[in-house]
Amino acid sequence: MSLTNKVVEDLDTLKAVSHPLRMQLLGALRRRGPSTASELARELGESSGSTSYHLRQLERFGFVSDADEQPSGRERRWKSLYDLTTYPATLASLDGGREYLDVVRRRQEEHLRDDLERWTEHRPGIGMSDYSLSLDPDDIEALERDIFDVVQRYAGKQGSERVNLHALILPRA
Repeated sequence: MSLTNKVVEDLDTLKAVSHPLRMQLLGALRRRGPSTASELARELGESSGSTSYHLRQLERFGFVSDADEQPSGRERRWKSLYDLTTYPATLASLDGGREYLDVVRRRQEEHLRDDLERWTEHRPGIGMSDYSLSLDPDDIEALERDIFDVVQRYAGKQGSERVNLHALILPRA
């Protein structure tokens, strides 16, 4: 199974997905699978009216849709249409793009900090590494593609443990 990817290509879509609650909703749907607005509201500590509104906005911009199975006619089940979202660097050149990309980055940093704070049990196979490299821009893009290709090999596996893999390529002075 290969990962599906939604590439954000315009400012309106970037604005729509950069809303913190929408990012949380999208993450929850990717993590837990199809869910109702009420289920997501309980998980995220929000009102179902708020989650319903923001799910409809995510639908409008092509991030979510109705789940394939709708067990009840009373509540709508939603699903994420993609496994991940990509934000090309070119978005920063759009008027206001940098600000919205910063919102996305801050939310991703928050997610990483939360994962690190929850990680208390050191055991084989669960760990971290860091590498210091000197690369040209083309090499950085190739490295990013290579990491994606490795992750693709593991996508869809149903192992005994759910993990998050954070891959950061950060500039060094």
